Amino acid sequence: MEIGFVGLGKMGMNMVTRLRRDQHRVVAHDRATDLIAKAEGQGCVGATSLADLTSKLTPPRAVWIMVPSGAPTEETIRSLAAHLQAGDIIIDGGNTNFHDDVRRAADLKARGVHYVDVGTSGGIWGLTVGYCLMVGGEPSVVNRLAPIFTTLAPEHGWAHLGGHGAGHYVKMVHNGIEYSMMQGYAEGFELMSRSEYRLDLARIADLWMRGSVVRSWLLELGAQALKADPRLDNLKGYVQDSGEGRWMIVEAIEKDVAVPTLTAALFTRFRSRQQETFSEKMLAALRQAFGGHSVRR
Repeated sequence: MEIGFVGLGKMGMNMVTRLRRDQHRVVAHDRATDLIAKAEGQGCVGATSLADLTSKLTPPRAVWIMVPSGAPTEETIRSLAAHLQAGDIIIDGGNTNFHDDVRRAADLKARGVHYVDVGTSGGIWGLTVGYCLMVGGEPSVVNRLAPIFTTLAPEHGWAHLGGHGAGHYVKMVHNGIEYSMMQGYAEGFELMSRSEYRLDLARIADLWMRGSVVRSWLLELGAQALKADPRLDNLKGYVQDSGEGRWMIVEAIEKDVAVPTLTAALFTRFRSRQQETFSEKMLAALRQAFGGHSVRR
């Protein structure tokens, strides 16, 4: 199959490489010309602009967008749509709020352009093991793209989950669960790191991968990190979030669903970005005021 691809970062480059291995024709574009050249080295057809990309595709065209969420994706879709025609497809494989998918699909429908949202999970490992793809959109349009999804995903690793926004909705919940799992591992390993038993954390992580009920790919990655740096001395505990956890909490509030574990995990990430908070200073001041407890200046 033929597909255009916009965005050749870590995931995007691996995805076009996987597509080329299965002999799909890929026309690739990125703002960075060196990345276009790298994609050409994988057998892709390079495109210097969105106009150039669409001109090198045969209608009806399909273009996958893999750029940072928010304004970059919004601008790319707007610019790309100007070069497309009725029957073409835009696929957003990034981390997008599902409400934006619904709006975009309606806007593009007025032009006769189809829209498909794909929640993509697999990170930098997707090149070798495949990507889990959560797909939203019109059934007939999704079916047209099945050869692309089948190549990118492992066996049984993609599914059409519903209408516009369904793919990114499920990916949002997926990432919220991921936040919670990561926080659980982080807290458990911190406790063990302070044990008087001088525990080998890398060995424990590896052990838990052998039949334990808490085994997972995340734990496997944790074991690898601990083997390379047993006390994680080379890392700072500064943790970003990509937005899905925030969106999931808003959705949970609107639906009256309790998500305390996710909420705590997200707020812990916020805390990781501060050296010292005013609230902690306030706690110290209050403790000194009512009990005469010592404080550190």
